[in-house]
Amino acid sequence: MRTLLLTPGPLTTTDATRAALGHDWGSRDPAFVALTSRLRSRLAAIAHGEDTHDAVLLAGSGTFAVEAAIGTLVPRDGRLLVLANGAYGERMAAIAGQIGRACSVERWAETAPVDPGRVRAILREDASITDVAVVQCETTTGLLNPVEAVAGIVAEAGRRLLVDAMSGFGALPLDLRQIRASAVMASSNKCLEGVPGIGVVVAERSHLAACAGQSHSLSLDLHAQWRGFVANGQWRYTPPVQVAAALEAALDQLDAEGGPQARLARYRNNHAMLTAGMARLGYRTTLPAALQAPIIVTFDEPGAGFDFTRFYDALQAEGIVIYPGKLTQAPSFRIGCIGAIDGHDIARALDCIARITAQQAEPVGTN
Repeated sequence: MRTLLLTPGPLTTTDATRAALGHDWGSRDPAFVALTSRLRSRLAAIAHGEDTHDAVLLAGSGTFAVEAAIGTLVPRDGRLLVLANGAYGERMAAIAGQIGRACSVERWAETAPVDPGRVRAILREDASITDVAVVQCETTTGLLNPVEAVAGIVAEAGRRLLVDAMSGFGALPLDLRQIRASAVMASSNKCLEGVPGIGVVVAERSHLAACAGQSHSLSLDLHAQWRGFVANGQWRYTPPVQVAAALEAALDQLDAEGGPQARLARYRNNHAMLTAGMARLGYRTTLPAALQAPIIVTFDEPGAGFDFTRFYDALQAEGIVIYPGKLTQAPSFRIGCIGAIDGHDIARALDCIARITAQQAEPVGTN
């Protein structure tokens, strides 16, 4: 049976996506230049940003895209406000510090959403803040932050917004016609269901045009890469050509499925099956349902007798991969709902978890 990657990424992919990896491309061939152009157009359109934003592609993980966005779009004499309620908000603050951008961090508990009212108060009190960064779905827990409300407040205050949409891009709603965001950062895997290797920044064209020479980095300079795409359609440095081809195949499948809304419906069904099945087995979700995105679910460890390493190893032996918890305050583990999986795969996972849970509950020495 195929391996199920029930994680926040890398994820289970389809045969068609993996087959697209089997063809070699010349990075400067007209066919690959055309493929890159199609990718850029389609990725901007997923966020409904084709009229105002351009998609800039970088070789690397999603974190490369986040660092490129912060390093290029936040002025060297600006100040970034990071809204953090988990590891990925904290990572944005760490990036800003590493590259020498002034940064303030407003923190919430890992199980609490960002409070737009507090954001409004901070922006009123601190005129030095030029940019605000928020994570749409914080996969530390799977919590969905109120990005639309935050975006309205940031725009009202005349500041710019960076949205880390890494784990939800291609499924969770994000409409750049409705919200003002200077940049949305994403990845070729996650909800796009490609393979890892391309970082994506859907950046506001007018802002990007004003950022020449602002980047701290040669290879992560979004403005320079954008100008390269505009000039000749080419990547500045060696692109992951097979990954790009797999991403186009994945986007074809996204369209065939019915687009982001249809994909979100499948993920919601996966999530509903997972949480209901786990509840029957005695596992409790860390987050209340109102805060939970159908991306990845954090479960509290059930307490005495539960050994996560044994639990993980037993599942892996069945071809099912989950993630350890990322909470700093309580022991937990995480199970993803995204990737090229459906209800049959969730049912398979639940069946395995039921058997493993029963085995772990048996007293030592019991046959």
